[in-house]
Amino acid sequence: MSDVVREDASQVASPQESFLPTSRRTFFKTVAGAGAAVSLLTKGAWAQEIGFWAKDLPNDKLIQMYTDIVRIRWHERTMVDKMLTDTKYRGYNHFYAGQEAVAVGVCAALNNKGPFDQIDLVYSTHRPTGHAIAKGVDMKKMAAENDFRATGLNGGYGGEMHLSDKSCGFIGADGMIGPGHVIATGSAFAFKARGSKQVSVVFGGDGTYATPHFHSALNNAALLKLPFIYVLENNLYHQYAHYSLSCPMKDIADAARTYRIPGVVVDGQDVFQVYNATKAAVDRARAGEGPTLIEAKTYRYYNHWGAPGAKAGELGAFGYDPLAISSFRPEREVREWMQRDPVDISRNVLISWGVFDRARADQIEAAAKQEAIAAFAWADQQPFAKVEDGLKNVFVAGTVPARQFG
Repeated sequence: MSDVVREDASQVASPQESFLPTSRRTFFKTVAGAGAAVSLLTKGAWAQEIGFWAKDLPNDKLIQMYTDIVRIRWHERTMVDKMLTDTKYRGYNHFYAGQEAVAVGVCAALNNKGPFDQIDLVYSTHRPTGHAIAKGVDMKKMAAENDFRATGLNGGYGGEMHLSDKSCGFIGADGMIGPGHVIATGSAFAFKARGSKQVSVVFGGDGTYATPHFHSALNNAALLKLPFIYVLENNLYHQYAHYSLSCPMKDIADAARTYRIPGVVVDGQDVFQVYNATKAAVDRARAGEGPTLIEAKTYRYYNHWGAPGAKAGELGAFGYDPLAISSFRPEREVREWMQRDPVDISRNVLISWGVFDRARADQIEAAAKQEAIAAFAWADQQPFAKVEDGLKNVFVAGTVPARQFG
């Protein structure tokens, strides 16, 4: 699937590429000897001082993780092509391609099935589709919701930035930068108050560091030892500005020191490292030991929103973005990050572990591509939400009186 090439020397090679391990245990012993983790901006974040639990997962779990990564990838690519080629498509999309390993690694460590008062909850961002698929949201209904169809996940009322599915614990996306984090700590407080073993997880971008919600959420979670995990996806840019313009540290995880809680930096392109870090944080939260801040170094293959610079049928967006009012990403930077692709890394590791062969991996990916195509085709046949129905669901019951329509 991947149209990426060999990694540039300016990027640190992944342990998968460097050591070509012959077994899961050998692989992680090699990684553990690679040295302490530091920022990807310097040496790389391969060897965290955490347990390497991914090696002990059953094959069906590992295959599901790979499956979810390629399901997210092809959902995003299909959505990009839809935006580029279908003039009737009404979706307003922020694409998640490139960051798949973060969503899958985190959600694979959570309890996603069962009664609502037992499953773990996830709060998302305005770039939510990867998180939603990893948590178990129905792809067809999400595709319909993103195009404001009446049979969509939320009746066509929310669109991408307000996706929600209580049945699997995906509480919702957030069109504003930050407030979801404070709400997520409220859920964590409820879990602690009633003595459940649930965990509340919130995803946030690197831009959230400069919001009061980031600090308020971590402060209260640390103060009350809440079962709360803050996953900061550092894809280097908030909209178009590099995160260094709003954060004085190379590693935003260093902010955890202020609140006397663990701050972990992981390679967000490697689903197994993300899983390992999240499992440690989940175990800590369930044991009543409080919150964790996880910073996943990752990268988005498309621009902030929409598809400027992208071409139908091709992965990634390159060149100038007319919406970039402050700065824009160098094309070489995009291509360098694409050389460390989450799909390639997960596939190559699982092949090296003997979980499946390349033919089986290709078969899984082909099925994921067809699922995404079918999901958007199904959404195309659904009725649009009615304008007047926007007056429903404002209150628990009834409608808001119509005053004026433009």
